[in-house]
Amino acid sequence: MTTERTLVLVKPDGVQRGLAGEIITRLERTGLQIIGLKLMQVSEELASQHYGEHRDKPFYPGLVSFITSSPVIALVLEGPSAVSTTRKTMGATNPADSSPGTIRGDFGVDMGRNLIHGSANLEDAAREVSLFFDDSELTDYSRSTQQWIVE
Repeated sequence: MTTERTLVLVKPDGVQRGLAGEIITRLERTGLQIIGLKLMQVSEELASQHYGEHRDKPFYPGLVSFITSSPVIALVLEGPSAVSTTRKTMGATNPADSSPGTIRGDFGVDMGRNLIHGSANLEDAAREVSLFFDDSELTDYSRSTQQWIVE
């Protein structure tokens, strides 16, 4: 089974609402392993790199303004199917379309305040992880419970 990495951001609304711990707990309970974690203020430069593919869209200024408005918690998760597992746990981008039991389904109300970002695919994950973390900030370690999570 191939191990993947994915970037997750607990967005400013998740941090401000005091949901960061709950969000991280739900992601950890999937069996994915946290290998990088930090509280940070996203600069306009980093936001423009992160959201670069949306630069010409009318909602781009709002994305940058929001993600830079307050600290985020950035984390890198690792494990089998990390990208798809994280996205299922997050729920649909629009909280109104998210199933109960997902992060956005349980805590989200508005598409513009949807609490969490997760990489959309492996290519995005590789690019996003390198934007938010230096290799020296990622930790490789063994978890004693791993044998109970992955065959």
